[in-house]
Amino acid sequence: MYVIAPPKQSSLAVQGREERFPVRRVFCVGRNYEAHVLEMGNDMRDPPFFFTKPADAARDTPCTVPYPPLTESFHFEAELVIAIGKGGANIEEAEVMDHIWGASAGIDLTRRDLQAEAKKMGRPWDWAKAFDNSAPIAPILPIADVASVEKGRIWLAVNGEMKQEADLADMIWSVREHTAALSRGVTLAPGDIIMTGTPAGVGAVEPGDVLTGGVDGIAEFEVTIGPRG
Repeated sequence: MYVIAPPKQSSLAVQGREERFPVRRVFCVGRNYEAHVLEMGNDMRDPPFFFTKPADAARDTPCTVPYPPLTESFHFEAELVIAIGKGGANIEEAEVMDHIWGASAGIDLTRRDLQAEAKKMGRPWDWAKAFDNSAPIAPILPIADVASVEKGRIWLAVNGEMKQEADLADMIWSVREHTAALSRGVTLAPGDIIMTGTPAGVGAVEPGDVLTGGVDGIAEFEVTIGPRG
């Protein structure tokens, strides 16, 4: 019994299945590729840190994402995505893979000008990262069918022009390392999503642009930027 109708369960498509993956929370790893850390002017020696997006920021791809309000610098960040199927706290690195249900590829969409302002003023990044439709994610591939989450090409193109291209092996903190670190701060639960950081080459998009990309052997996405909201 609720005083209002409960929110709809957010979920993502699963490759080859009608059943969907329910999304509980979306965690994002910040600054996890060396070249991207350098291009953003940050220090590679920092330990992993995390920010969040709401569950309903997750969107199936292909999709159209409206150009969001309050920004003039709307950026893409291609990322490997991990879906947690078994919860736990203080997970050991050697046990992390037992907690992963599947993997995919997605985009951490960012209002970069708002992020820059938040950094300058020492404020949280929520307004820059946790807005509507900010986590388009391709259908999830069950982990049994995933060759590796530690190596493989990750890429993104805008209107067919390659903008980001790297290898998962370039991560500063591997999936095992950053998932274990995350579980020391919060208890992970089935349905949690982890967006694992982006390589160098991030940039701005405009209405009408088409973003394609993915992680080889895991998933590919296509996102069209719609009119300004």
